[in-house]
Amino acid sequence: MHMKCSTYSYVMLVMSSVLLSCGGGDVKTDDGVYVNLVEAVNADKVGTHSFTGKTKSAEEANVSFRVSGPIVRVNVKEGEKVSKGQVIAEMDNRDYQVQLNATKAEYEQIKADAERVIGLYKDGATTAQNYDKARYGLQQITQKYENHKNQLADTKLKSPMSGYVKEKLHGVGETVAAGMPILVVSGGDGLEVEINMSAQDYIRRDKFKSFYCKFDVCGEERFPLSVVSVGSEANVSQLYPMRLKITGAYDSKKITAGMSTMVYASEEEDDYGVVCVPASALLNKDGKTQVFVYDKEKSVVSSQQVEPLVINGDGTVNVKGLRKGTKVVSTGVHHLTDGEKVKPLASATKTNVGGLF
Repeated sequence: MHMKCSTYSYVMLVMSSVLLSCGGGDVKTDDGVYVNLVEAVNADKVGTHSFTGKTKSAEEANVSFRVSGPIVRVNVKEGEKVSKGQVIAEMDNRDYQVQLNATKAEYEQIKADAERVIGLYKDGATTAQNYDKARYGLQQITQKYENHKNQLADTKLKSPMSGYVKEKLHGVGETVAAGMPILVVSGGDGLEVEINMSAQDYIRRDKFKSFYCKFDVCGEERFPLSVVSVGSEANVSQLYPMRLKITGAYDSKKITAGMSTMVYASEEEDDYGVVCVPASALLNKDGKTQVFVYDKEKSVVSSQQVEPLVINGDGTVNVKGLRKGTKVVSTGVHHLTDGEKVKPLASATKTNVGGLF
């Protein structure tokens, strides 16, 4: 059962019922109060947000023609490797070739006329107005000629990167408009992971300090992630897309683009993250939750405020504000005071059940 901090009162109500059933468990001697101690352990998944994700190449492009027309040839298949600049598809170029031929003839005529007028102007045999008209006319037809040469060249679609063809979207015989994606090419170094988060998580996104993912093929191995971008608009499912990049080393033979993964987001990235302690270790005093931390050198306990997050099914609670590995009193905390001298009870073993000897 996952609970937010806003449900604090409910968390404390459930914990109170646990505490009332725990009893005192403390025995006073000349050496101090005997107490049971437990170590605050890292709460791995509980208290950590999880999302399903899918890997993709860090560099990916929807490749499209810059001109419109029918496709006459697709030179690659899905999954095939490609090199940067390789021609991967071609469009029927007949109309663009005719257009270029006509523009070329026009260009050559205007160019010859302009050069004649410019020569006359240098000799003082024509006006400045005629000179400017010839010069501007030559500039205009030159731009038109270059544009039509580019359009003819653009009937050959080239890969913008080295990589592989991830997906073919259109094939031979289809007429496509300029800018319509024809192929998806993936390449570059590294992998990204795409996830979708709810509006509630989107609002809290700035609180997420660290991310990592796991893959079934890699067992419990964690792969750290860094945020690349977060979409500002929800999709049709009312979820917000987030892109993350795998920052550490990984086996590219095991982990490839298109694989499913689980992504975990933590609100803490240091030792004071989310830790797990028994519910009986928590004490509600003056509206605040605290635990009693054991000081081994002084053999005393001192109270430390914590923030309860989640009640687990095994009777433990995930809290923030406590360092992992800290030893806290697990029972009888309502009988203790700050600075009180205590004596730890022996840990339970197979031959010392309950730690009584």
